[in-house]
Amino acid sequence: GNVVAPQDVIKQYGAEILRLWVAAQDYQDDLRISQQILKQLVEQYRKIRNTCRYLLSNIYDYNFNDPSHQFEINELPELDRWALMRLNKLIVNVRKGYKEFDFRQIVHELDYFCSVDMSATYLDILKDRLYTFRQDSPLRRGSQMVLYKVVTGLAQLMAPILSFTAEDVWNVLPGKTKEDVNSVHLEIFPEVTVLKDQEFLESQWKKLLEIRVLILGALEQQRRDKVIGSSLEARVILQTTPDCYRFLVDYEQDLPTFFIVSQVILREIEKISMQGHLVADISLGVSVDVIKAVGEKCERCWNY
Repeated sequence: GNVVAPQDVIKQYGAEILRLWVAAQDYQDDLRISQQILKQLVEQYRKIRNTCRYLLSNIYDYNFNDPSHQFEINELPELDRWALMRLNKLIVNVRKGYKEFDFRQIVHELDYFCSVDMSATYLDILKDRLYTFRQDSPLRRGSQMVLYKVVTGLAQLMAPILSFTAEDVWNVLPGKTKEDVNSVHLEIFPEVTVLKDQEFLESQWKKLLEIRVLILGALEQQRRDKVIGSSLEARVILQTTPDCYRFLVDYEQDLPTFFIVSQVILREIEKISMQGHLVADISLGVSVDVIKAVGEKCERCWNY
């Protein structure tokens, strides 16, 4: 009774934080509550809520009832299909958690999906497409279709735990008509999206994201040393072993977008050296160097 969470959140969303605390407990053990535990739960809640807000803010002009806003799932770019693959994993794991009364795992799955899969990866890479592409660009509309699937799926999956937040999301979904279900609590859980190459996406992007983490570390090092400011000021030089080169060359045109830099130079070498490079990983077969990008800065997208 003496434990108080940060007042600004408790005042507005106290019931949600309490439900989240209950769901996050291991009910097979003693229940624990403290200022630190509530503080962590508040941050988890903020991450989930802010992810939903970001998703909604980027589908304001999307209408799922408009045929021109709909695309064949398996013809979407690989990045969008990867996001749907991760949503499929979330749906399977959360539905399993409810079935097995493993509510703690559900909270973990929602937090990881919003923090890592969405905020740190998909939404981070997607910003250029959402902010700088033409409004009716097929690439932008395709990504908006994915964002719509993600935010509706999140609302349905978290509704039993974050009841008010899920209803808030549901009430402001764009393109709804009077015939649509007017409460998320009258909906059913989402089904997975059929992807022809789900296993391929999982294996390919596991390695691609491992390389991305390596590059983000090199970018941060050069940012600390004042070589670059934002990552878009960077020209990344990748030296790769033949196997890694064959893997990356298929993505060569998309690498600057994936890594959020202006330029990526891909070079094939026989053996990776740990010396003389910003970062290197022998198991991945890649070394990374970062220098200042060449050329002029675009006033619209900030790429060089």
